[in-house]
Amino acid sequence: MPKRVDHDERRRQIGEALLRIAHTRGLQAASMREVAAEAGVSLRLVQYYFHTKDELLLGSLAYLGEQLSARVTRHITELGSPPTPRDVVYGTLTAILPTDEESRRLTRTYTAYYALVLDRPDLATEHGATYPDAVERFLAKQVRAAQEAGDVDPDLDAPIAVAGLLALTNGLGSSVLGGQRDGAAALAILTYHLDQIFPPGRSRN
Repeated sequence: MPKRVDHDERRRQIGEALLRIAHTRGLQAASMREVAAEAGVSLRLVQYYFHTKDELLLGSLAYLGEQLSARVTRHITELGSPPTPRDVVYGTLTAILPTDEESRRLTRTYTAYYALVLDRPDLATEHGATYPDAVERFLAKQVRAAQEAGDVDPDLDAPIAVAGLLALTNGLGSSVLGGQRDGAAALAILTYHLDQIFPPGRSRN
């Protein structure tokens, strides 16, 4: 009896092969043929699941988002239960910051996508900034909850404060990958700015 093919698993196998190439060599090197070789499957099979290179790029981006979301969830869970709004913000931002091998891989892979979008504005239009926008809204909701609880200045503009923290985190990530500072120094800077929004003594971290 022929073995039943798990199509979702096969798509993921191919998509994650592209992500590995993006991490090590950049997306310019991720041709359909190269992805097939990395995944250990035929070019025909890659083309069966992803009809075009753009479909492969965007489909793989969803898998990258799942990996980052799982890391964020782990970081928040490790801070205790139930997490405070500050725990959620802290756990999310420290999960993004490239302080270990997993986060460095995720950051480099996202950077490969950003670099590609600079040359392919049509891709930016197609997938937009859905994930970053969702993260901003999610974290702004946490800040507003802390404001309602009296833990954060009620006059603070939550969306602007969160956008600043994310921009800071991304900038710190680049400085770590570029060798300007190590992960511990970047974490100290991020914590300092987070404490300006969530004054120490009002939550666990």
